[in-house]
Amino acid sequence: MTVTTNTPGSPVPYTAENWPIAAAMLAFGGTDSKGGPIQDADPEEWARQLRLVSRVGFTEVDLTDTWVRVADLDAARLADFRGALGDAGLTVPAISTSRRSVMDPERADEYLDYSHRLIDVAAGLGVPIVSFGFFQAFTPAQAKALWFWLEQGWQDDESAEARALAASRIRELAEHAAGNGQQISLEMYEDTYVGTCDSAVAFLKEVDHPACGLNPDIGNFIRLHRPMDPIPEMFEKVLPYANFWHVKNYSRDEDPATGTVATFPLPMEFGLINYRSIIGRALELGFRGPFLCEHYGSDSLGVIARNRRYIRELLDTMLD
Repeated sequence: MTVTTNTPGSPVPYTAENWPIAAAMLAFGGTDSKGGPIQDADPEEWARQLRLVSRVGFTEVDLTDTWVRVADLDAARLADFRGALGDAGLTVPAISTSRRSVMDPERADEYLDYSHRLIDVAAGLGVPIVSFGFFQAFTPAQAKALWFWLEQGWQDDESAEARALAASRIRELAEHAAGNGQQISLEMYEDTYVGTCDSAVAFLKEVDHPACGLNPDIGNFIRLHRPMDPIPEMFEKVLPYANFWHVKNYSRDEDPATGTVATFPLPMEFGLINYRSIIGRALELGFRGPFLCEHYGSDSLGVIARNRRYIRELLDTMLD
């Protein structure tokens, strides 16, 4: 069985100053300054938002496809987009997809085709990693909630047949990416095939392809109002397979008398996950991939800029 694993003691390809730490474009939503879809906007609208990312200190960006779907741009528009990236001085270490599952009950074939196009477009942009997930469109209740994770979302079909089909489709994407010299990563998300640490590792072994790793976004789990395993134990299970990492943090309070749980997004250094400890452990286990800074609510761009500085400070204390 050939499963992507990190190698403890492997050479570190970056310094604290140049380790790729990307901004998620989630903060900008999907609209331009006129209220129209950013996908169809004038390239100057893309450039304006990318310049804001650069001005808060980022040199890398993740072209999260809730913002602009680069795989759906024609050749001329893609050239314009590449120009906007270059003018902003930004590089792209990874692209994350969102709510375009290859197991969607109505649009699976469409999203599988989209995923293949994205891998090729990413290769053309020099992007080495594409992150996929099985989480699907918001339910009406999630769309209305203050925090979408407070309402029940999609739950994957865990039958053996469906799980095998999911693994086959991800293996197909991994094989495509490998042919381009790329890797893919699977974002951990509740109630999906990679919805717990144990199921994520098991699913990765079912995919059985060295170009497929895990995106250990444990923040997606600690924000849930559900029982939770100890954080170090969760990371210990999945970090050996991590090749890309969405990082964010939350407060979490549990009342043992009532079972009440309360969570809230916070900057990385203030939340429940001790990233100083966890990033240090990840490096020991051989993690060498890019980070992606995410945040929901408040000044998302300002918080992820703060998170970027925090990661740099941590790396500076950990790397020779």
